[in-house]
Amino acid sequence: MDTAAGTRRERLRGSTLDEILGVARRQLVAGGPTAISLRAIAREMGMTAPALYRYFESLDKLIEALVAACYDDLTAELEAERDRHLDQPVGVRMIECSRAFRRWALAHAPEFSLLFGTPIPDVSTEPEGASEEAGRRFGAVFGAMFVELWATRPFAVPADDEIEPRLAEGLRECRTKMGIGDLPLGAVLAYMSSWVKLYGAVTMEVFGHLKFATEDGEPLFELTLREIGTTLGIELAQGRS
Repeated sequence: MDTAAGTRRERLRGSTLDEILGVARRQLVAGGPTAISLRAIAREMGMTAPALYRYFESLDKLIEALVAACYDDLTAELEAERDRHLDQPVGVRMIECSRAFRRWALAHAPEFSLLFGTPIPDVSTEPEGASEEAGRRFGAVFGAMFVELWATRPFAVPADDEIEPRLAEGLRECRTKMGIGDLPLGAVLAYMSSWVKLYGAVTMEVFGHLKFATEDGEPLFELTLREIGTTLGIELAQGRS
């Protein structure tokens, strides 16, 4: 009986947490990150503010949970796209996941801004909190595929001693944080430069910074993918799959 009652309480608490995060996400979409308000959420849900604080003790904690939820949403999209192409070479999977990343970002611009844009003023998250863990899960999707790519089709990269020492030091730290084994620093550099190109292309399009040149960012994005493919030794078929 006690176990059943505990399970019901856990389900109720989980349902309430999901509802709180759902309301917070609607606030984010409607007004941006600074529109998220614990008191406004409590009013919409018919709760008192003290009752809501039993679930999230501060706005910081709520934002951290929302960031984690958005990361998990994005990660699920990438994993689904990856799995739809399991019969394809890993390079194809990486490119298709890159396209999925762009699609998600364009369809969820406020959430993308929360994850990858300017931090919310006066809001801080814990270095090893839920949002950081969710971010690592997101990064691991691309990271694992890159490790597989290097294992199956290594490509030409500069030797460690050919990389500028300060950059090499940062790449070593990056390699450790990403948990991508003992890949040569040149391979890590190729990975990071490819991410910079992908992130830069998507960010500029999402934030409307390409409109001075084009209203349709897809052709430029596809060109960016070809540049990434050249860097990583991935052969892209002509046209979209």
